[in-house]
Amino acid sequence: MEDKKKPLRMTGTSLEGRDFSNMNLEGADFSFSSLEGINFDGSNLRGAKIRFASLEKATFRNADLTNADMSFSSLTDTDMTGAKIEGANFSFSSQGKSFNWQDLKLIGLIQSQSWVGTLVAVFIGALMLYGTSAIIYFTLEILYTSNAVRVQLNQYIIAQNVIGGVMTVLIAQNMAVWLDTTIDRVIFRHLVLSAVIVLFFLALLMGMYLSFGQNIIQAMHVQYPQEGDQNDAWYWYTIGPVVVANVFYYLARQGRQLSRKISDQEYQLLNLEKLKTRAELDALQARINPHFLYNALNSIASLVHEDPDKAEEMTLLLSKLFRYTTGRKNRDYFDTIENELEMVQTYLQVEKVRFGERLQFDVEVTNPELKTLQVPKFILQPIVENAIKHGIAKLADQGKIIVRIYEENGWLHLCVHDNGPLFADTMGAGYGIRSIQEKLKLLYGEDARLELHNEPHKSVNISILKSVIEKGGEDME
Repeated sequence: MEDKKKPLRMTGTSLEGRDFSNMNLEGADFSFSSLEGINFDGSNLRGAKIRFASLEKATFRNADLTNADMSFSSLTDTDMTGAKIEGANFSFSSQGKSFNWQDLKLIGLIQSQSWVGTLVAVFIGALMLYGTSAIIYFTLEILYTSNAVRVQLNQYIIAQNVIGGVMTVLIAQNMAVWLDTTIDRVIFRHLVLSAVIVLFFLALLMGMYLSFGQNIIQAMHVQYPQEGDQNDAWYWYTIGPVVVANVFYYLARQGRQLSRKISDQEYQLLNLEKLKTRAELDALQARINPHFLYNALNSIASLVHEDPDKAEEMTLLLSKLFRYTTGRKNRDYFDTIENELEMVQTYLQVEKVRFGERLQFDVEVTNPELKTLQVPKFILQPIVENAIKHGIAKLADQGKIIVRIYEENGWLHLCVHDNGPLFADTMGAGYGIRSIQEKLKLLYGEDARLELHNEPHKSVNISILKSVIEKGGEDME
């Protein structure tokens, strides 16, 4: 009797820091267990039960968590990079990142709702409320105080703070780039900024005092001599500008970092899209080559016994074709029209060995300069192959294929005509046509199209905007 392997059952166990990497744990039960720091990297956890478990700082990199049940678990600092989580249940599980003093980020800290974040939010809220109350107080003092000297003093204080605030922000913003590029450590940047702000604010206080504040202060001392001692603590007023400057510098730095992250993400997305396009083109190319080889070998096999000389000629021509396909890099998606036409002519010569006088062909290029344009590789051969398979092969009389290249109204046209049976109205596109349509869509989007015509002559017409072609496929290089 065959023994069926039973799933691992470790309910209610303490497994902190253990290594279960690359193990087959399908259907395992770790419910109610302490799994802090455990390593499940690369493991098979399909259908596993990890309910009500503590998984702080656990790693599941590249693990298979398909249909796993991780409900009611703590997933703080859990790393699931590359994990498969289709069908997994994370209901009522706490996910997030614990606070780390090295990763102090003001906005993220407040959003984290940790005790540190709450403390910072309360402190900022208190400062904002205190500042708002001070603004309201001085404004009301100016509006409702009848004493002219006190009104002038309040106006002087407001002007001092407004000018100081504006200049502090401007200095912080203008120094931000210089600080980032000149000083390595962040703490030293803030210290340098603070020193500059203190010196500036002291100079501002002295300048405003000597300009028009001295008379106001002296008049105030005469009327209220008991309030004169408050002026001895003038240096305390530099704390405000220092805090404002450092907060604005911090926010500016975080904004630049966020912009860089967004730019990096956009770049990565573009690269992913680029790699996806390349992979799809590689797949199309790989499918075309075996398809053609299969047809060509069948043709050679049919001639081996009937006409060995023609079979030999066809084999040599086929080797010439494969020098064309294998003599360049796999990532070469483009080639000149001249090389494409040479390849097509060789292909037609292969088929002419089989069909004899039943097949005639001609290649026309209206302007020799068009031969230097870069077009997608293997864009004509599948169409010519279709013309023979669905057109010439069905004729009892002589068949003719004309490949014509011309430019009209800024569009490059690559046409393949044949005198075989017309396209049926309900005929769907075969693999060769579909592969070209997909390739054109990937490379050119709406700037290229493929059309089938029965009038005035039966033809397949590829149209590509010439201005796009002249870019030479730069985006795919």
